[in-house]
Amino acid sequence: MNFYKATTAAIAFSAAGAVSAADLEVTHWWTSGGEAAAVAEFAKAFDATGNNWVDGAIAGSGGTARPIIVSRIIGGDPMHATQLNHGRQAEELIEAGLMLDLTDVATAEGWADTVNPTSLLDSCTVDGKIYCAPVNIHSWQWIWLSHQAYADAGVDVPSNWDEFVASAPALEAAGKIPLAMGQQAWQSSGAFGVINVAVGGPDLWNKINVNKDAEAAAGPEMAKVFEAAAAARAMAANSKVQDWNQATNLVITGQAGGQVMGDWAQGEFQVAGQVAGQDYTCLPGLGVNEIISTGGDAFYFPKQDDPEIEEAQKELAKLLLSPEVQVNFNLKKGSLPVRGDIDLTAANDCMKKGLEILASGNILQSGDQVLSADTSTQIEDLMVEFWNDPSYSAADAQAKYAEIIADAD
Repeated sequence: MNFYKATTAAIAFSAAGAVSAADLEVTHWWTSGGEAAAVAEFAKAFDATGNNWVDGAIAGSGGTARPIIVSRIIGGDPMHATQLNHGRQAEELIEAGLMLDLTDVATAEGWADTVNPTSLLDSCTVDGKIYCAPVNIHSWQWIWLSHQAYADAGVDVPSNWDEFVASAPALEAAGKIPLAMGQQAWQSSGAFGVINVAVGGPDLWNKINVNKDAEAAAGPEMAKVFEAAAAARAMAANSKVQDWNQATNLVITGQAGGQVMGDWAQGEFQVAGQVAGQDYTCLPGLGVNEIISTGGDAFYFPKQDDPEIEEAQKELAKLLLSPEVQVNFNLKKGSLPVRGDIDLTAANDCMKKGLEILASGNILQSGDQVLSADTSTQIEDLMVEFWNDPSYSAADAQAKYAEIIADAD
């Protein structure tokens, strides 16, 4: 079936009157093994309602998928539902009146009482109305370490960023890549953000990203962050893979020591049959500042002219936050649930670490929640130049970064 030309249908049931059902085209960029297993939980639950999930997966991660999604909506060929990150990515689409208002669903389902932290629902809210259904908490603030790689190199698994950097020569001597890194802009930009929080600290991150403090961005504390990023660049020099999950696979197979990547990497370890604490170690906040960022994924529903489609859209929105679906999806995705009232005793060690940090309140908003899409793109472009050009000095990159923050909206 063509992903971009899903049809609608009404199916009559012989129960108490006719009940409408619909095909909904749902676009997303969850195409790795772990991601596909997770999104299948959504599809299975939605199909059980008598409706039909028409899968519109777009390969290439968010950087590839988002422009396609936005172009279709603006161009008058909208899908029925789409994954985006909760935050400012859909701001202009909402302001243009192109997204379905979900306030009635959120009110009826009591989202305000169950979504934790409240900033997730705030990120879906524009002018007092709710336009998206947050489905998970994904934190970038992790490094994943291969036990096999360190055993082969004859050194202990690091417990923090400084030990990780110090272990690089031993890994290289053993023929390993110290830091696995894919070649896409969002990966290097995301890793830079994690290093920023770990090395510079949450207060510095907030000054720059929330308050748009250009002086702090140009200051000596941020200089240390860029120097650490330059060290990471050197450690990743021999990582030639493209996609993030290919980089994760280098860690899983013991070819690389570690990867700075969000907790969605857990899904790949799970599919590979690896056990947290036994085959790999996860360090929140790079083992320096134990904190998680409260970014993640949400579903938006472009407006449609068909009332039956709209009814099915709201049915899906309701379902995405239901307790059972939240458990089934997040256990496979490696993310934390957005509901604070569900049982996750089946969580692995890494997910439990994340839940403990969340419960402690040691959280940080994600860049998507505080930076406009334009500012985020500028930072990504800078990181592409910086990571791909070893001659691009940390000082020069910092100066350009400070200019971007000074102009940020």
